[in-house]
Amino acid sequence: MTSHPAVPLEKAAEADFPTEFGAFRIYGFRGGGSGPTGDGREEAVALKMGDLDGPAPLVRIHSQCLTGDVFHSLRCDCRAQLEIAVESIAREGRGLLIYEAQEGRGIGLLNKLRAYELQDQGADTVEANEQLGFASDLRDYALPGAILGYFGLREIRLLSNNPEKVAAVESAGVRVVERVPCLAHVLDTREAYLRTKKEKMGHLLEGL
Repeated sequence: MTSHPAVPLEKAAEADFPTEFGAFRIYGFRGGGSGPTGDGREEAVALKMGDLDGPAPLVRIHSQCLTGDVFHSLRCDCRAQLEIAVESIAREGRGLLIYEAQEGRGIGLLNKLRAYELQDQGADTVEANEQLGFASDLRDYALPGAILGYFGLREIRLLSNNPEKVAAVESAGVRVVERVPCLAHVLDTREAYLRTKKEKMGHLLEGL
């Protein structure tokens, strides 16, 4: 996991976005980073609800997880965290969710599926990434940092269990006034995954 100064940012689109959780405004962004857009630029989507001025709003920076977010995989807690975040923002009536295209902690979809194979053979998520020649986490938070700047945010309450994500946001010049836990239920199918997050990646997970 790395962090960098703010990068040049392009807003590609903006539209109304009604959801079952409430009415959002959806934004599409392009910026620096290592995303697979063909031109070396990363893409991200932001869902904004309400007025972000005033007290520090609730913010979630969520990394794309096709298997969890779309197919409801129970190997990970990604979809559960996404739903917790959207529901929490809707409950407060204001906040921002940044959805970053960094599948598999930055290794990409097919490599994530290869990591699944290695996990089925006994590796944990960190070991599987390393066996494929990757670091445990390759995500880059320069683009989310730039998006926070676009919305004029200098202080936020960050929905995350990951202290390194807090540090990355603050390195982009945004103060995290509160880290709000984003805790999914501990299911048998993802207990080992969560335990690895806690023991090897330093995530703050209660109940393990």
